[in-house]
Amino acid sequence: MNRNFSRFGVILSFACLTMGSAFGATITRQIASSGTVKIPATTVGVDGLSSPETSPAFSNVPNLADGPTAAGASGTKSTAGVLARVAQFKINRSIATARGKGAWTEALNKDVPDRRVEVSFDGENSRDQRLASNGNQFSIEPPDQGLCAGNGYVMESLNDVMKVYNRKGVALSGDIALNAFYGYAPAINRQVSPRVFGPSITDPACYFDPDVRRWFHLVLTLDTDPATGAQTGSNHLDLAVSSSADPLGSWTVYKIAAQDDGTQGSPQHPNCPCLGDYPHIGADAHGIYLTTNEFPFSGGFNSAQIYAISKKALVSGAAALQVVQLDTADYLLDGNPGFTVWPAVSPAGDFERRNRGTEYLLSSVAVFSNSGNDNRLRVWALGNTKSLDDAAPAVTLLHNVVNVDTYGVPPAIPQKPGSAPLRDCLNDRSLATPAGVGCWNYLTTVQPTVAETLVALDPNDSRMQQVFFTGDRLYGALDTVVNVAGQEQTGIAYYVLNPSVSANLAGASVVKQGQLALAGNSVTRPAIAALPNGKGVIGFTVAGADHYPSAGYIHFSRDQGHRGESVKVIANGLGPDDEFGSYNAFGTPRSRWGDYGAAAVDGNDIWIANEYIAHACTLAQYTDPAALLSCGGTRVALTNWATRISRIEP
Repeated sequence: MNRNFSRFGVILSFACLTMGSAFGATITRQIASSGTVKIPATTVGVDGLSSPETSPAFSNVPNLADGPTAAGASGTKSTAGVLARVAQFKINRSIATARGKGAWTEALNKDVPDRRVEVSFDGENSRDQRLASNGNQFSIEPPDQGLCAGNGYVMESLNDVMKVYNRKGVALSGDIALNAFYGYAPAINRQVSPRVFGPSITDPACYFDPDVRRWFHLVLTLDTDPATGAQTGSNHLDLAVSSSADPLGSWTVYKIAAQDDGTQGSPQHPNCPCLGDYPHIGADAHGIYLTTNEFPFSGGFNSAQIYAISKKALVSGAAALQVVQLDTADYLLDGNPGFTVWPAVSPAGDFERRNRGTEYLLSSVAVFSNSGNDNRLRVWALGNTKSLDDAAPAVTLLHNVVNVDTYGVPPAIPQKPGSAPLRDCLNDRSLATPAGVGCWNYLTTVQPTVAETLVALDPNDSRMQQVFFTGDRLYGALDTVVNVAGQEQTGIAYYVLNPSVSANLAGASVVKQGQLALAGNSVTRPAIAALPNGKGVIGFTVAGADHYPSAGYIHFSRDQGHRGESVKVIANGLGPDDEFGSYNAFGTPRSRWGDYGAAAVDGNDIWIANEYIAHACTLAQYTDPAALLSCGGTRVALTNWATRISRIEP
């Protein structure tokens, strides 16, 4: 049976004071505007590999050959120091202690898209990203897909590129490198010698606020050594706010130091400097809310951080404004702090007004379990948000536990076999090249010792994904392990909660919940959105025995769940994920996917955005000397991901 019946959660409430030690305390600090930016003119680079091809700030990937390196072209090896890293900055940003065990779940049918898909088109892809800014970008995975929509515009933002469209999917801008948008030097300047590195940007998110009619764009920026590209330890959240409802106009940028080692106005937290990882954005009537996971560069995990900022001050373009930072280190459940505490967004005017304004957030807890399973969610209520406009804000934070059906950390997703030219090229031991025998000579300094194989896709670790508050209901979804006909695979759990809040008490009950699964296939990286009437859509990736990574969705309602609905595939994937991170030649194999999709409400429409594979390519096409490892201009040498954007009538 489908596990979508209603049940009430047990309401527990915990309130924490806003004073205390530096660890777990709430602080208010001033930040200054760093000026205004505008959508820059765009330039496109040319195909080929160039050293380094991956960012030294994140990667331990071996260096690549300099110059053009397609089959038949010349190139020389150059490895001296270009990929230097500081060892203290290698951290594990996932904290799951075990894989979960799935409960039995009935498989849903899969069907063709229905008439409620109004518009669907390909968004930005790995080729657009790599060749933006005249090619002064790195090969990156995964895309980390952000999406926002309003006032006749749609904005997609990825690692590390963005683009603006109209509601019909017609591009209104070029491929905008995020470094250029924020006014930074390019990620790498390949036109000078020696090459110069700029800041490293990751984890983009965006939001159009229909009440104040402004766009908000958020990234995590890691400062780097211009000579080596290695991290310096300082990192900051960059929040850009548009000056009008037109995203092609000017924006004001604010920077919030996130290393939390007492420098640049940040608080002093244990074991820092730290990384402000996985930032996301939420909003209520009075504030904009940013959240991060704080990971010490020395290892381990501290806690989730919440940043609250007056929406009025942001919209005014103030030269300086206040940021309230709340640390969840003392808001413990079973001794564990908050992790991926995702803030909610809402349709126009549909906010929680109780307790002088409340912003809800959701988080999951299975990642801390020794079994990899749990049956609780945490509901957070940031109250008195109206005080964000005061000289001395006095926000409060409450957290709640609500019982739900068991969910757990999901397994990796096996890929459907298919042509993977990067893999096949690495396995070619006979191709004659100026650098030697074997296709690997063009791609890596590591001589292969084992044959490369397709690696299973990496799902999410059951952390919460996108959160919506509308019609007095709170919506969320996450990846979970499911068991279909005795086979454990990745599925999706979603929740419709009825939250409650007062000055001293927060609570929630389950209105509806369900789990999505497909026999022999997996669904992953859910992005959920709903209208005030309770009708909604969940977008995701479909992958497995019958599907190359594909873009899919399902309708649901707050009262009926997904009953009677089938999984719809909007865009079928045409090949497997074929990325550098999947192969031994580039380090420990891990086929990154996601790390998140996105959904946005625009009037009575819902927009969704998810990753998929949009093209197929053979080894012969990949190694064609005229194609420069681009498969006829459909991918770049080391990455082949793509994205799909769709507008759906719920």
